[in-house]
Amino acid sequence: MGESMTSAAAQASACPVSSRRWFVLASRLAAAAGVLAGTSNAVAQSQQDLAKKLANPVAALISVPFQFNWDQKIGPADDGTRYQLNVQPVVPVTLNDDWNLISRTIVPVVSQRHIFPGAGRQSGLGDTVQSVFFSPKEPVDGLTWGAGPVLLLPTGTDALLSGRKWGLGPTGVVLEQSGPWTYGALANHIWSVAGSNSRADINATFVQPFVSYTTPNAVTYTLNTESTYDWKARQWSVPVNAVVSKVTQLGDQLVSFGGGVRYWADSPDAGAKGVGLRVAVTLLFPR
Repeated sequence: MGESMTSAAAQASACPVSSRRWFVLASRLAAAAGVLAGTSNAVAQSQQDLAKKLANPVAALISVPFQFNWDQKIGPADDGTRYQLNVQPVVPVTLNDDWNLISRTIVPVVSQRHIFPGAGRQSGLGDTVQSVFFSPKEPVDGLTWGAGPVLLLPTGTDALLSGRKWGLGPTGVVLEQSGPWTYGALANHIWSVAGSNSRADINATFVQPFVSYTTPNAVTYTLNTESTYDWKARQWSVPVNAVVSKVTQLGDQLVSFGGGVRYWADSPDAGAKGVGLRVAVTLLFPR
């Protein structure tokens, strides 16, 4: 490398003044291009890292997902539809050098029609699910995990958007990230512990196995199910979701945009059927 630089300098000194100026300008432009390329690569790497953190439910990353779901063929006559926007802030809190506490909240905003015979349309808030995970900061034997309580809060603003029950139970998640791959499962179980005596008790298990692949340009392909088993009714609800998302930057704000389809592999007689849609926008706030 020293010989080539010496040769280039000798050629420049042998050129006329104007040629030397052009040589210097070209050298500076080449150096600037190299810096920009390095910066671009660093940004791409940073966005890829953020995309992989998003695939981890207990990552130390503040995020606010807005997840929109559309489902159809609901109700006894299969003529009901539901539009549901889940606002899902995730807030990590450092407890000490070894442990994080991860707060995950799901607040549904719902608009539905013909879900129940003669009920017409309902719009408003649904019931809130609050999960808290205690998670080691570093993987243990290659596995990332978290565990803690889950709460069901009867925040529904309409009787047909709420179970009118308070619920409590355990929740946990375990996953492994290897290269571009993330795979694992999240689960919880909720029992009703208080609420309206006129409403059915809750005894339900939620299981969410997932696998995702993140590319170097921060595109993530995700496949999961968000299955619920109702132990009272002895029925499964099994939507299978296939989603593609991309981390990018809008001004100073890091954002993930995603979209895909969901297919109801199983559901109660009055549950959703066929194909649904999912669109998500997630605001990211790296610490």
